[in-house]
Amino acid sequence: MSKFEGVIVSDQWLQSQFTQVELRSLKSKFVTFKNQKGKVTFGDLASLMMKLKTFVDMYKEDEIKGILNESESDNDFTNDVDFEAFLRTYLNLRSQATTKQGGVKHSSSFLKETITTLLHTISGSEKAFYVAHINSFLGDDPFLSQYLPLDPATNDLFNLSKDGVLLCKLINVAVPGTIDERAINVKRNLTLWERNENHTLCLNSAKAIGCTVVNIGAQDLVEGRPHLVLGLISQIIKIQLLADLNLKKTPQLVELVDDSQDIEELLNLSPEKVLLKWMNFHLQRGGYQKTVKNFSSDLKDAEAYAYLLNVLAPEHCDPATLDTKDSYERANLVLEHAERMGCKRYLTPRDITEGTSNLNLAFVAQLFHHRSGLSTDTKKMSYAEMMTEDVQTCREERCFRMWINSLGISTRVNNLFEDVRNGWILLEVLDKIFPGSVNWKQATRPPIRMPFRKVENCNQVIKIGKQLKFSLVNVAGNDIVQGNKKLILALLWQLMRFTMLQLLRNLRSHSQGKEISDADILKWANRKVNSIGRNSQIHSFKDKSLSSGLFFLELLSAVEPRVVNWNLVTKGESDDEKKLNATYIISVARKLGCSIYLLPEDIMEVNQKMILTLAASIMYWSLQQQTEDADSFPSPASTLTNVTPEASPAPSVCGEDESYSSLNGDFSNLSVDDTTSDTTVSSQLEIDGVVLDELF
Repeated sequence: MSKFEGVIVSDQWLQSQFTQVELRSLKSKFVTFKNQKGKVTFGDLASLMMKLKTFVDMYKEDEIKGILNESESDNDFTNDVDFEAFLRTYLNLRSQATTKQGGVKHSSSFLKETITTLLHTISGSEKAFYVAHINSFLGDDPFLSQYLPLDPATNDLFNLSKDGVLLCKLINVAVPGTIDERAINVKRNLTLWERNENHTLCLNSAKAIGCTVVNIGAQDLVEGRPHLVLGLISQIIKIQLLADLNLKKTPQLVELVDDSQDIEELLNLSPEKVLLKWMNFHLQRGGYQKTVKNFSSDLKDAEAYAYLLNVLAPEHCDPATLDTKDSYERANLVLEHAERMGCKRYLTPRDITEGTSNLNLAFVAQLFHHRSGLSTDTKKMSYAEMMTEDVQTCREERCFRMWINSLGISTRVNNLFEDVRNGWILLEVLDKIFPGSVNWKQATRPPIRMPFRKVENCNQVIKIGKQLKFSLVNVAGNDIVQGNKKLILALLWQLMRFTMLQLLRNLRSHSQGKEISDADILKWANRKVNSIGRNSQIHSFKDKSLSSGLFFLELLSAVEPRVVNWNLVTKGESDDEKKLNATYIISVARKLGCSIYLLPEDIMEVNQKMILTLAASIMYWSLQQQTEDADSFPSPASTLTNVTPEASPAPSVCGEDESYSSLNGDFSNLSVDDTTSDTTVSSQLEIDGVVLDELF
């Protein structure tokens, strides 16, 4: 296997925005400038950007300074800037430049295929941390215990990852219950088919918990490509470490704020921002004068850690820590302090002094879990505990949020109802599924200070929705700005359903070229089940018989006979049996190649929105195989290998007038409580050479 070397940044999303050619060029410019000046500050960025060919013909230096002042108003011009901050500024300016030119230029990093000729470096410290984490959390697993503990000095991690079992089980550690382990192929020697099944299950499940897997295919994991394996593992572990950093899981976090308005703001922060807020809360109590804004440069001298640990565990304090002049020695004393309070040493002093972002974040999260230092007796906790949502609304919010995050747009959604209120994310989604529909000259990028700019963005969203013949009677942009949850869910459902029908239509156009409706999906599912000699029939996507799960298991078996193990299927009579079947259905569908975001409860309670998307996803996969079979005659192993995100064809989302009129009939009676259906699934779509996640 080739050795992978290159420029690696700790933020996986940021890494995905550039090719290695771009990263090497930008790194060279950054290092050259830094060597000339001794360091790079925020005030130097405008001069540095003017040295790049990308912007030399687009901007004057004063224009760049103005953009930076507007987007980073809180930054001190004397603050040091690391390479990641430089890259983020570059992306911001590039986006502004393409908007200035009157169009949106997709990042060249969304490649159609994984580039195998690029070289990547592997961080030994990060690899060692991931190995230690896996040894700790999976050491007692009945199957993996024969292979663990892994040695970080070898390639054991990559070799063990090749069959997919380790990655699937790690996902279940991060978010318990995501994968029904009965669906994992577990034995010593797996066939290529079985390995592909495991990796397809892994990738679709990873997307369902919030991982970005745009540039990773099942074959990459089968080959055990180190940088891709570590990239996926790092995301899974990060999700696990940050899982409790929200008010629902840890209501004590309410102590970080002063009033109810601040609580609302806390709810909207990403887990990383909550962790920083928690850290700064204790640092302020400990007398630390600075504010920690990141997990890299702000922690390099280890002073913040010394103050934090003195607040959290003063009984283990070593007075020499703060008096030490050498950063490396101080970092070592900090880690010894952490060990005395029960935190395992997963990183080295050098990881701290070099500002390794991923490892520092993991260390701070570990400190939070061991000793948060937050009060368990506060009146504010009762307020936080009362801030609960309707269960079904929560499920739909989760489904839409995961779907949007899988699309590959530049903005990540942390709180759906709050994050879409400025309209920008909705415009990004529209541009992905309906290219060219957004007039970016009339859109305002966050942060948006003027309320009317948010309304303008949302008005454009509504305008495009009406062009697509969505049901938006008496809906205005201000309804989105005000955070009307019912209308936001209805709008997003129509976006997803539109794309879903277009994808199916695109596949069907190879043979019949007809529009696809909910009724067509229902008829197809019934016919498919009958084709294998089963008598099950459903009358709608709210048919109560669906709660047992048997119909969908029969449907999955009809499209691929080998995918369902009927020895594991229950009769679906009691709630426990229904849950077992529902959990198995979701994992089997993902194992087949369907990217879906519904939960077992959605099947048990027959949520017609989620039920439709499950049926449509299975139909899409089945039709996709028929299309591939018509073009060639692949073997079973190669067929499944192609059921990776890259396999999805591009739908004709621009549509013709007749397609609009057909869809309009379906949408005319749509509401959040639509009796026909609701919600989604996912795969990937290529538009203008850009690979992105799509419905199914």
